[in-house]
Amino acid sequence: MRLYLVRHGEAQSKAADPERRLSPQGRADAKAVAALLEPLGLRVEAVWHSPKARARQTAEILAEALDVAAATGTAGGAGRLIERDGLAPNDDVLPVADDLERRDGDLMIVGHMPFVGRLASLLAAGDEAADVAGFRTVAVCCLDRDDAGTWRIAWVVSPDTAR
Repeated sequence: MRLYLVRHGEAQSKAADPERRLSPQGRADAKAVAALLEPLGLRVEAVWHSPKARARQTAEILAEALDVAAATGTAGGAGRLIERDGLAPNDDVLPVADDLERRDGDLMIVGHMPFVGRLASLLAAGDEAADVAGFRTVAVCCLDRDDAGTWRIAWVVSPDTAR
């Protein structure tokens, strides 16, 4: 299984936009990373994102560059952008990590710091405080899970990489 963990793009300030949607720079960064990922032909069953607007917008942009499997028609099924609770900045990573252990298909999760950093650290190092991957905005960290259930970081890209 491959897991692509993504931090959302730069958001507007709360004063400028109470919903904190992507800023023009955040949108440009997400498009730059999407352009880098597109020729790789990555295929995922689903793209999960938090309920926050900036995560949803980032997920939409990145999903356009991915080969997202066809929808199965099941509740919360594959092939779609799936808004999922439990991906907020300070949510507990254990429920998501447990869910991942029962999955086989490749998945992208678009969320927030410190959540995505803690999840990557828990999976790769067994310690959510290990800080194994720096997550700048729109950074994508690819983790591979082998047949023994061991997670390893395969690669990390960011808007700087894309430029």
